[in-house]
Amino acid sequence: MISLRLGKDLEDRLKHLAERTGRTKTYYVQQLLEDHLDEIEDRYLAEQRLETPAPRLSSDEMRQELGLDR
Repeated sequence: MISLRLGKDLEDRLKHLAERTGRTKTYYVQQLLEDHLDEIEDRYLAEQRLETPAPRLSSDEMRQELGLDR
């Protein structure tokens, strides 16, 4: 279970949408999360990686790491 505070404008828009369509506000919040959580995760993980980059490997080191060296 999640409790969520929204600003008045967002709350009003969500309430209006739910009333006009006969669906619940919860339905729309869940749809938003299902449709966009992957994008948000990718964005924030990429930003974090840019801020704290991992050590770089040469192509030879990468091949060895992946077990592709001959």
